[in-house]
Amino acid sequence: MSVSRSRLLSLAALALGLSLTQAASALPQIQSWQTTKGARVLFVEAPDLPMLDIRVVFDAGSARDGGHPGLAAMTANMLPQGAGDWDADEVAVRMESVGASLVASALRDMAFVSTRTLTREPALETALETLSKVLAEPRFAGPDLERLRQNTLTGLRQEEQDPGTVAQKALYREIYGDHPYAGAPNGTPEGVSALTQEDLTAFHRQYYVARNAVVALVGAITRAQAEAIAERVTAGLAAGEPAPPPPEVPDLTGPKTLRIDFTSTQTHVLIGQPGMRRGDPDYFPLYVGNHVLGGSGLVSLLMDEVREKRGLSYSVYSYFLPMRADGPFLMGLQTKNDQADQARDVLMETLRDFILKGPTDAQLAAAKKNLTGGFPLRIAGNAKVVEYLAMIGFYGLPLDYLDRFTERVEAVTAEQIRDAFARRLHPDRLALVKVGPQPGAVAKRGD
Repeated sequence: MSVSRSRLLSLAALALGLSLTQAASALPQIQSWQTTKGARVLFVEAPDLPMLDIRVVFDAGSARDGGHPGLAAMTANMLPQGAGDWDADEVAVRMESVGASLVASALRDMAFVSTRTLTREPALETALETLSKVLAEPRFAGPDLERLRQNTLTGLRQEEQDPGTVAQKALYREIYGDHPYAGAPNGTPEGVSALTQEDLTAFHRQYYVARNAVVALVGAITRAQAEAIAERVTAGLAAGEPAPPPPEVPDLTGPKTLRIDFTSTQTHVLIGQPGMRRGDPDYFPLYVGNHVLGGSGLVSLLMDEVREKRGLSYSVYSYFLPMRADGPFLMGLQTKNDQADQARDVLMETLRDFILKGPTDAQLAAAKKNLTGGFPLRIAGNAKVVEYLAMIGFYGLPLDYLDRFTERVEAVTAEQIRDAFARRLHPDRLALVKVGPQPGAVAKRGD
C-alpha cells in the first residue's frame, strides 16, 4: 500500500471518529445551485480534515436499458477502464499514486461515479483531472469491453447457482412485468453478449449530459472552490436534456405464484408488490411501520413470529425500496424445505395482522427511539453524507431532508401507519416466489 493511500485511510478513520462525535449535535448544512450547463449541485462544507468526496449521479440506470439488458451497467463500469489518452492501467495508477479512489456503478434508477481524494496538491488536481476525463471522454476500447464482458458473464453464471439471487431476480420480474424495473441492472447473458462499443457510446452520449446530472460534494473546500470544481467536472459534458420520467408502475391485479425448482437444502421464500417512490407522502408512516414489522432485525414482529416462536428461519426481513417510480415492498426468508409452506403462511398472517392492527404504543415508541437514536451513525462520515446529497439531489427531495428526518419520524402516529399500510399493501395481490426443491415447478436451476 502506498504511503499516500495509507495516509488517506488514516484520515478517513479519524474523520469517522470525529463525525460520530459531531453528528448528534450538528447536521450538515446543504447548499445548492446549478452549473452553467445545467447540472444540479449539492455541497456540504466539512473543514475538519483535508479530504473531498465527490459523487456525480446521472439518470442513467438500468431502467434506461431499453432493448439492451445490461447496457447501463456496462457503460458505467467501463468509465474507469480508459479515458482520453489513458488506458485502464493509467487511470488506476493516476489515482493510486495520490491515494485517491474512483468508483463507477449503475443501479435501476441511476448511474454514478464517485471519487475520494485529499484536498492537498497534487492529489486534488490529479483526482479532478482524472474524474473530468472519465466522465466526458471514456474510451470504451474493444479489448477492455471484451474483458469486462467476460467478467460480467462469469458473474451472471455464478448468480444462476445462488438460490437467493435467483429468487430476487424472479420476484422483480413477477412484480414489474414489462416495466423497466423488472430486469436486473447487470443484465442477462444474452443481452451482455450482444452489447457493442456503439451501444455504449450512444448510451453515454444520450444520458451522460449535464442536465441529466447531479453533482454532490462534501469536504474541506469553500463554496467558491465547490463551484469551480462542479464546473470543471461537468465542463466536458454536453448540456443535453434530462431523461424523461420512468413509466408509472401498475398495481398487481391479483396474486402471483412462481415455484422454481433448485437443488438446495433450504427454500428461499420471497413475497412482494409495488411499494412507494422517493418523496412519497406516505414515506415516513410506511418507513416507521416497516421498522416494527420486519426492518428492525431481532426485535421485529416477523422475527418474533418466524424465528423466536416457531424456529422456522434464522433470519427474516421486510423492507421498502423507494425509487423514482414505485420501488418494491419485499418480505423474505430461507427455511428448511419441508417448512417452506408453513413459513410462507406465517409471513402472510403476520403481514395481514399488522395491516389490520398496526403497531402497539410500545412498539411504535421503540421503533422511533431506534430510528432516531441510530440516525447520527447513518450520516457519520463524508462518504455517507455525499451519498445522501446525491439521493436528495437526484430524487428532488427538500434540502432540509436530513435536518427534519428525526422530527418526521417522531411525528408518525399509529393511526397513520395503519392507514398507510391498509391503502398501500394488498395481501390478496402479492407476488410469491419460492426457490428450492419444488415438484412440478415451472422452472429448474441448480442441477
